[in-house]
This record gives sequence, structure tokens and C-alpha cells, in this order.
Amino acid sequence: MATILTLNPLAIRLFSSNSQRYSCYLHRTMRIGQAGIHFQTNYPVSFMGFLQFSKRRNFICAVSKDAEESFKKTVEVDRLIDTLREASDKELPQIVVENVLAFNESFWIRLAARADTCKSDDDKAWFHFLLFQLEDYEELALTVMSIVDRLVHKTNEKIEASTDVLKAILKPVIDEVEEISWPLRDPEALSLMEKEINQREQEGQLDEGFLAEVNAQLRQATKDGDKPGLEAMLQKVLQLYASRVLSKRSYAKKGNEVLKAEQFLETIIKAPEEVWNKLLLDGMTLGKGDISPEELYTVIKKRMERTLIRTEGGSYQQRVLIEYLKGIESRAGEIVRVLQG
Repeated sequence: MATILTLNPLAIRLFSSNSQRYSCYLHRTMRIGQAGIHFQTNYPVSFMGFLQFSKRRNFICAVSKDAEESFKKTVEVDRLIDTLREASDKELPQIVVENVLAFNESFWIRLAARADTCKSDDDKAWFHFLLFQLEDYEELALTVMSIVDRLVHKTNEKIEASTDVLKAILKPVIDEVEEISWPLRDPEALSLMEKEINQREQEGQLDEGFLAEVNAQLRQATKDGDKPGLEAMLQKVLQLYASRVLSKRSYAKKGNEVLKAEQFLETIIKAPEEVWNKLLLDGMTLGKGDISPEELYTVIKKRMERTLIRTEGGSYQQRVLIEYLKGIESRAGEIVRVLQG
């Protein structure tokens, strides 16, 4: 039985589940999709071109098919212009930086139109002052846009690298027609995949970008619903990753004393999900073992707390590791309920 990590805004599923699936929240100027991170940018028009336009003292109106939408955009631009007008000299640079994407062609046209319609000399003087002030910030805007472009380029490079790593990990389970048959035909395929994951993790290639790529592919496969083999293998990749990372640190010894409950948990962590039922039946007091369910739940909770402390809050790594531990806790709870009738 599976669990779903309920931390917002993302949920990572390491186990099959019929529970509600959570979608990724979208940012106002950035969206995360299957192909990665995409930025929507609007580049400012030439300021010299704007000055030439201003000198002509002509009104320019943008014709829109949707008058209401055009009106809303004009209101937004006017609100920004008013904010700039009311800002102090110290506040003005910060406002420009925070609204840098808004300094597009529509903004400059609207600003010129408002400068032309000023009735008082004070208003006209302010608008002309603002024009010369904003000329300095055009270079800042272009610099920010250049930084955004480089960020997008680097992000695309990282996504491509993460995709290549994932392809290499899945290669042992992909058949001649580049599909993943389910159930797997070759029993050795999982062992080869696990070996590849261990090697890549040791080389530091299984970073946040990699985990984000696996999660994105898993969400897409789940949404499509026609690739059960791919969905199962992506879940297996995350399980093997979590097992590898959690197994690197042991809490089974306290001085010369062996803490049996911790040792039992670490045995389950290292084992494939397919053998968890047998391990739990053989290890708990309700079956053939000497570890009570309460003792197991306690050490699982402690391991979760340690994981939360040692990993970055909200990171994919934290989510994957916590989900894996919750999977063990959920499986133990199911077996306890069955054995208790």
C-alpha cells in the first residue's frame, strides 16, 4: 500500500497509489513543465526610439481584439507609473528591479501618452524627470534580462544532463523497441539498474536536478496512464536512491550496545520493497521476531526527524527520503492490522 507525501506544493510517489495526486504549483513568471523550466520575458524597447516617439508628440493606440483585456493591461501600467511617481529617490531603483519585466513597449508608449496629456507644469516636469531617470535603468533592465537568459541556458543544460543520467540508469530495463515491458523479463535488469544508481550516486550525479527530472517524468507517466512499466521503474529509481542514501548512515550501535530496533529498520531500508512483507513478518513480535510494532514505529519516527534535520527543507531529496520511510511505516501498519485480525 502506498503513501503520498503531503508537503506542498509537490508530492513525490515512490509506491503505487490510487490516492489523489497533487500537481505542481505554477509561478507567475516561471513554469515547470516536462521540458524543464521556462521563463516568460519581455524585453524593453530602445529608449532612444522612445525619445524620438516622444518628440513627435503623437498618440499611439494599440488595437486589441479584446478591448476589456487591453483596458486591464492599461490599468496595470498606469498603476505602475503612479507607483513610480510616488516613490522616493531611494525607493525608485528597488521598484524598477521588482517590476523589470513590466518595462516593455506598452509601458513606454503609455508613459509617453500620459506625459503628453499632462495639464499642469508640475506633472510635465515630473514626467520628463522620470524619462531621464528611467534611461539609467534601461541598462539595468537589459542586464537583468541577460542574467535571465544565462539562467535559462544553464537550466536547459542541467536538464539535459539529468535526462542523460536517467536514461543510463533505465537502460538495463529498456527493450529493443525502447519500451519497458512489465513485468520485467530479465531478472538481472534490476540488479544492473541498482548498480548504475550506486555508481552515479557515488559520483555525485544524483542531485536535485536529477530528482526533479525523475519526478517530472513520473508525473507525466502517471498522467498518461498507458506506460505502467515506465511508471513502475521510475518509482523503483526513487526507491533505490532512497535506500542507498539512507543506508549510508547507521544508528544501530550506541557504544558497544546494539540497538535491535534500529538494526531491524536498517535491514528493511536496505532491502527491496518486494521482500518487506517477509522481513516484517519475521522481525516483529506479532510474527516470528522480537521487535514490537511500537518499537519499530518509534525508530522510524526518529529516522524521519534526523532526515528532516540533515536535508534541506522542501528539497526533492528530503521528500524522497521521507516518502520512503513513510512507505515502510505504512507497510508495517498494514501487516499489524492483518495479524491482529
